[in-house]
Amino acid sequence: MPSVTGRRRSAPDIRIPLPLVKATAWQESGWQSNIVACDGGIGLMQVMPATADWMNQRFGRSYDVRDYRDNAYLGANYLAWLTKYIGDMYFEADYRLDPGLCTTELDSCLLNAVIAAYNYGHGAVAREGEPLTIPNPQYVRNVRALMTECVCLTY
Repeated sequence: MPSVTGRRRSAPDIRIPLPLVKATAWQESGWQSNIVACDGGIGLMQVMPATADWMNQRFGRSYDVRDYRDNAYLGANYLAWLTKYIGDMYFEADYRLDPGLCTTELDSCLLNAVIAAYNYGHGAVAREGEPLTIPNPQYVRNVRALMTECVCLTY
């Protein structure tokens, strides 16, 4: 994972809505913790090994991407990091992941950008000096729908 220039970007105080974490896990793996995808994604949150390594190094941790609890922690914290990173770059440090802030334009809100970046990578969604891009609209729509309709929300 490439390093980020500029001020330190971390997400210690950002809380990710539980429905977003649950919906992302359902979309990524159907809540199956032993899955390894053909692209290399691992576990419940389909965390890429390089992302896990980068996050562990960045935040001084040693979470095991193959342990389902650590995998969930890595995925949720990556969502938090994306929220801070994209929120700083495009939303004037407004980190609200409220679906009510979104319009019909997919690039209108932080929630959609974070969902897109989780799946496609932050560099494909957010680049310094470039407009915000949502390269995977169907993925975003799926996760957004799961945030209100998923059987996983009862767990």
